[in-house]
Amino acid sequence: MSRARADMIEDTRARLIASARQAFATQGYAQTSMDDFTARAGLTRGALYHHFGDKKGLLAAVVAQLDGEMDASLHLISERAENPWDGFCERCRAYLRMAQDAEVQRIVLQDAPAVLGAADQQQCVDSLRRLLDELMHAGFIEHACSQALARLVNGSLVSASLWIAQDENPSERLEEALRGLELLLRGLKLNAVC
Repeated sequence: MSRARADMIEDTRARLIASARQAFATQGYAQTSMDDFTARAGLTRGALYHHFGDKKGLLAAVVAQLDGEMDASLHLISERAENPWDGFCERCRAYLRMAQDAEVQRIVLQDAPAVLGAADQQQCVDSLRRLLDELMHAGFIEHACSQALARLVNGSLVSASLWIAQDENPSERLEEALRGLELLLRGLKLNAVC
């Protein structure tokens, strides 16, 4: 495939994702029309079908993009921390704070689970598992099955994020969730670690 053709394909995909992302965030998945966001992108329905199969496939691509952005942001938080434990804790707090972002609320926390199911959480679970392995190796937490711990931590964060996002007073719910998170995190940390 020529470079020009590859660039054109990437541009078409990017335009469709950007248009759908904006529509899904403002109107929700169920209320969006494929014709609306394909026209807004200056493309046809055929382009959507060719690149994503259908509207659900386009939602999956939007969620993958958002998940990647969220994971990159969380990774940066971990990297900037003074030590791995502080990075892990701040990463968990930041995940809960992301539940107040309108785009994350609508697309990631509401529409994606309803339309795509829970399968889109694997990237987060894998990232958490790697962090937990590092924390165990460094002696911050007790050795256990990192896959199980990652699923438990991720499930807690996702559930609390949904609770925050769906509440009439998300700021109050966030503060309550953050206080509860501190208790959970203290339970993970080995007493011998300062």
